[in-house]
Amino acid sequence: MYRFLLTPRWWGINVFVLLAIPFCIFMGSWQLSRFEDRVEDHRSAGEQAASDRTKAARPLAELLPVDKETSGDRTTATGTYGEQLLVPDRELDGRRGYYVLTLLRTDDGKALPVVRGWLPGAADPAEAPAPPSGEVTVTGALQASENPGENGVSAQGGLPSGQTAAISAASLVNLVPYDVHDAWVTLDKGDSGMRAVPVSAAPDTGLDLKAFQNLGYTGEWFVFAGFVVFMWFRLFRREVEFVRDAEMGLLPEDEQRVSSPSGV
Repeated sequence: MYRFLLTPRWWGINVFVLLAIPFCIFMGSWQLSRFEDRVEDHRSAGEQAASDRTKAARPLAELLPVDKETSGDRTTATGTYGEQLLVPDRELDGRRGYYVLTLLRTDDGKALPVVRGWLPGAADPAEAPAPPSGEVTVTGALQASENPGENGVSAQGGLPSGQTAAISAASLVNLVPYDVHDAWVTLDKGDSGMRAVPVSAAPDTGLDLKAFQNLGYTGEWFVFAGFVVFMWFRLFRREVEFVRDAEMGLLPEDEQRVSSPSGV
């Protein structure tokens, strides 16, 4: 009854199943490991953020370029404030508001974006406190440039003059007449009565959409593996029933000839 398993057609089916199942399991396990890595990164980032708050501030040059290790570290920089921009549609404690972003022109010829604080409501230049004049020294947490459309950062365009959707060198270089560091700083204490902006997790260390995509892909690959097994048993059962019906003479004559040993 099971001689059909030796036909070329079933050899092909069996080889496909034997290759597909381990591949699906491997891919599902790999996606699961990616999710677990992100969970571990998220835990480590939380511990590092707590540790960074107690560390002494280091000069900006020692922490650039920003990576997972230096993101969130306290830094200090000296310069004079230049252009001021507003970053609208930013939430803090469930309230909608905006960041006040001022460019600190440093001695190396580049400007460091400094988020001096957060204010509630719609972005209004008249409400944003003017930056201090003269040379200032700022201390705060170093942050990586934001990517529009990710982690709650708006990707909208056509903002009014004096506003930017993302805090990134790529965005700011088109708004100011000098080079900008590929990083930014949020002050330890809000300037001029503004609320300080909390430190963000380093890129690819949080339980964001990408992390849960990895978890979703894990489930999909294991479902694919189960589906392959299900389809194999379904085809096997249908073939057995067909052979059994042929042996009992329940098939039309032309189908019996096809299912006979000479037709295999």
